[in-house]
Amino acid sequence: MVMLASGAATAQTHPMASGLGVRHIELPTDSTEATPTPEVQISPRRSTTFEFDSALDPAKVVLEGEKRFSLVDLGRSTLRLVPSEQILPGERLRLTVRFQDGSVPLGAAFVLVAHPARTERVIEVWRQPRTAESYQQEAKEARAETQQCQEENARLRAEQKGLGGIAGLLANGVIKEEKGVAAKPLRVNEEVRQHPGNALWAQRAWSYRAPTRVAIAVELENPDAANPWTAEGASLVSRAGAPLKILTLWQKAPITRDEPGRVVVEADATPNAAQGPFTLKLWGPGGLRTLTLSGVSFP
Repeated sequence: MVMLASGAATAQTHPMASGLGVRHIELPTDSTEATPTPEVQISPRRSTTFEFDSALDPAKVVLEGEKRFSLVDLGRSTLRLVPSEQILPGERLRLTVRFQDGSVPLGAAFVLVAHPARTERVIEVWRQPRTAESYQQEAKEARAETQQCQEENARLRAEQKGLGGIAGLLANGVIKEEKGVAAKPLRVNEEVRQHPGNALWAQRAWSYRAPTRVAIAVELENPDAANPWTAEGASLVSRAGAPLKILTLWQKAPITRDEPGRVVVEADATPNAAQGPFTLKLWGPGGLRTLTLSGVSFP
């Protein structure tokens, strides 16, 4: 935690979110082969719902790899999908739908792109001209997202320009005068379990708790001699499926077979929000070469 607050020059910090807001897609009436097919991010065990403004023809809804979804719930004008753990990061599956009334456009196609943690929760698909209320709602969401980004950037700039070490932690309110940072070693392969498909192997791990934040540090080995590994993203999700807000992902240098390395993930969490076991996911560029550790707990 001291290292994170000091803003080391060699650190790579990547704030990220594990869920995305409502997305609006308007279908062109005169699409051609050159028209790009919209891509939608999906993630194992997380719901993505398509909401259409026209009734669907249930016999003409085709989902590639349907058996790898734990839930496919088709309504009159909605389609809810929940991928299972069989979906692999980077996998691309095609979804096509047809509408009942025979008006143009007759249907729509989408490419579902599997990501280890990022999910587009709601996709609103507009076949007819959108209402003014829809545009107003989209503008409202965009303003809220912009404000959140501005607040996050301000926080990051303040931490980077602020004091380092324990003084920096006190100045930023990460620790209080009477409450410091509690640390806990995690028993890898005992309380913390590694998934068989992991691209890297965890050797040791520690978790930390401060009054408003938690962190986990993992020492990793990379068995792939030809491809060094750099973390692009991370998520911490509770057993109930609630994600913590990731504040920082820190890695000093790429991890190679000859040079194991440490990855630190810091999240925003009150004491009540960070109870019980969590699942940590790390992924490399493009959401590939993932690492999953379950059973993570904090002091």
